[in-house]
Amino acid sequence: MRNSLLSIAAAALVLNVCTAQEKIMVLIVDGQNNHNWKAMTPVMKSELEKTGIVSVDVSTSPSRPPGPPRPQKGLPPPENSEEQKKERADLTAKLMKQFEDWNPEFAGYQVVISNYNGQLWGEQTRKDFEAYISGGGTALIIHAANNAFPEWKEYNQMIGLGWRNNKFGIGYYYDDDGKLIVRKLGEERSTGHGSQHEFPITIRDTNHPITKGMPEVWLHAQDELYHGQRGPGENMQILASAFSSKERNGTGVHEPMIWIIPYGKGKVITNVMGHENKKSLQCIGFITLMNRSVEWLATGKVTTGIPENFPTKDKSSSINEK
Repeated sequence: MRNSLLSIAAAALVLNVCTAQEKIMVLIVDGQNNHNWKAMTPVMKSELEKTGIVSVDVSTSPSRPPGPPRPQKGLPPPENSEEQKKERADLTAKLMKQFEDWNPEFAGYQVVISNYNGQLWGEQTRKDFEAYISGGGTALIIHAANNAFPEWKEYNQMIGLGWRNNKFGIGYYYDDDGKLIVRKLGEERSTGHGSQHEFPITIRDTNHPITKGMPEVWLHAQDELYHGQRGPGENMQILASAFSSKERNGTGVHEPMIWIIPYGKGKVITNVMGHENKKSLQCIGFITLMNRSVEWLATGKVTTGIPENFPTKDKSSSINEK
C-alpha cells in the first residue's frame, strides 16, 4: 500500500512538472518608463497567467540616476553642499554600474514583453536581445515601449514605427477607402496623441489567427491614440488601426495600432494601446489581443478564444465590470 501511494505521488509530481514545462514562458521587462509600469506589469502578468497556458517572470531594471534638484518656481536654483554633490555622484555611479550589469536572460523565454521606456540598455544586453530575436525569439512591445531607443538602429528595425519626429522615417495610415498610404519623410506631423478617449478599433487582417473571429470594428476603452509614428516601416503586417479624430487633436485618418514585423528568424509585435489609466489595460479587447499575441508568437497558432463579453462596435468592455 505504501509503495502504491508513493508511486501515485511520484506520478502526480511528474505530471505537474510536465504541465509546468509545457506552459509558454514569458518575460516582462520593466523598471523605467514615462508611464506607470509598476501598475501595468501586475495587470498584464495576471491576465496572461489566467489563460492557464502562460507562466510569467519579470526582470526589472535598476532606476535611472537622479538628476540635479529642480528649482521651485520663482526661486533661485538650490545650493548644494559639496557633501550633497558627492552623495549624488556616488549614487549615480552605483546605479550606472548596476544598470550596465543588468542583463535579462532572454534566451530562456519564448516571448519577451517590453514594458520599458528609459535609458538605453547596455551594449551586451542590446547584443543579447538582437541575437535572441534574430535567432528565432519573439517580442511584444506594449504602448510606450515603442517610444524607447531612437538611437538603437536594430530596435527601430524590430518595431518598424516608433514615437519619433517626422524627419526620422516614413509612416503609414489608412484612408477612408481602406487604402494604406505612406507618409513621406519630413511631411505632416511628428508622432503624438490627442486627449484620451474611447475609440473604435478596425481589424485590417481578419484572417490572422490573432484577430480571427473578432468583430471587424469594436470599441476600445479610454486610451491614448498614437498618431504619426515614424521609422523604417519595413515588412509590416498591420492587424488593426484606429481613427484619429481631428476633434481630439488627431490626424483625421486611420492610424496603425498593432502590427507584426519579422526580424531574422524571429518576429516582433507592437501594440501601441495600453496606457495605464485603470481603463485601457483593463479593456477586454486589449487583453484578448495581448493573450492571443503571446500564444501566436510562442506557438504559431491561437487556441485562446474570443470572450463572450468582448467589446462591440458601440460598447467597450472591461475586466472591472461586474
